[in-house]
Amino acid sequence: MNKYLKYSLLVMVLGITGLATYYFGTSYGDSAFSSNDELSYTCPMPEDSVFSNQPGTCHKCGMTLIKVHKEPSQNLSYTCSMHPQIIRDAPGNCPICGMTLVKKVSEKQPEENHSIEHLLRPTDQFVVGNFQTTMPVDTTISSELHLPGLLAYDPNSSVNISARISGRIEKMYVNYKFQKVNKGQKLFDLYSPELLTEQQNYIYLISNDSENASIIKASKQKLLLYGMSSSQINSLAAAKRVNPVISIYSPSSGIVEGTESMGKSTTGNMQSIGTTTTSLALKEGDYIKKNEVVFKLLNTDKVWAVFNVIQGYNSLIKVNQPIRISSELDEKDYFNAKVSFIETQLNQNEKTNRIRVYLNNKNLKFPVGLRLQGIIETNPIKGIWLIKQALVSIGTKKIVFVKKENGFKTAIIKTGIEINDFVQVIEGISSRDTLARNAQYLIDSGSFIKTE
Repeated sequence: MNKYLKYSLLVMVLGITGLATYYFGTSYGDSAFSSNDELSYTCPMPEDSVFSNQPGTCHKCGMTLIKVHKEPSQNLSYTCSMHPQIIRDAPGNCPICGMTLVKKVSEKQPEENHSIEHLLRPTDQFVVGNFQTTMPVDTTISSELHLPGLLAYDPNSSVNISARISGRIEKMYVNYKFQKVNKGQKLFDLYSPELLTEQQNYIYLISNDSENASIIKASKQKLLLYGMSSSQINSLAAAKRVNPVISIYSPSSGIVEGTESMGKSTTGNMQSIGTTTTSLALKEGDYIKKNEVVFKLLNTDKVWAVFNVIQGYNSLIKVNQPIRISSELDEKDYFNAKVSFIETQLNQNEKTNRIRVYLNNKNLKFPVGLRLQGIIETNPIKGIWLIKQALVSIGTKKIVFVKKENGFKTAIIKTGIEINDFVQVIEGISSRDTLARNAQYLIDSGSFIKTE
């Protein structure tokens, strides 16, 4: 009996020892193989759930521990869902409403960066692929420039009709802007007290001092200078009756542009003509002063053809260079002329320069304001030329893709003028470089292109 009792006690001791060993081994694992909040090594077998802060082997399966990437640290705090200004380090109740505080997790925020570089998408400075290629050509190219234009008045051929004597307008015979008048047509009647006095002096001289020819001649000359015609003076001498109203006639044919009170003329520009229903500012009963411009007549026989030239292309045009001109009346009907003047001032609104062609419109009979089309053959230009498909514009820069071994690398180029489908290359590449034929095909329209 004692023998069996000893045997039972031995088995019990061994069992207790095994349990103790397992318990302390697990405790040792919790210190050396602990939670993943502090340690950075774990067993690759997920069912073992073994963690350690040192490299080694798993005490359960014997496999080598692997490194675990730690998550960014978080700051744990508690806040009230109704009063977010309440923040505590430990759980509890809100001192305002008594509600239970809830957890608030705030991750470490990245440093503020005002740079926009992180907004740019990754860029392909090197594109791997096999695409069609082309090469710049060092050659000479000539072409035709198609220039839009308008027919405008020639301000140098305009005629100013001014008052030779002060007075009041009794009657107007021309009342609208851009009204056509002919040479010798009556424009207005003018009442002048000064003219009345001179007429009385002339009648007195021819009646009482007819032998004093020099004084009579001077008085007659004064009436002529005041605007009276020789026939009117002869009628005055025959009737010996004064007429203080004098009629003013047009000295030439033309178009009435306006009066002095309507502002200065800008006929040199490509102005819009408007309609003939625009009334003149000068009315019957208005008083005009001596030497004041009453009417300005524009000559329709001598006109300007004014053409717009895109900025940078005016250097290709020279004075006296031939130009073929057609109008919107018949686009296939051309007539030849020569460039008369090249304006150096840039038009800020249209970003163009202008050239003028002086035309004799007596036979052409073109209406002013007519749209024109001019064609000029440019002189041959020598340089390095590249097809437009091989480059792409990214704002202020133009880039191409240069072939490098198994791909294409971006390069910035500086360009000049464009002729037909070719672009002049000033710098950035040479005629020995091989480029992608279609640069747009190598980029994504939604990407940013960054060059070196």
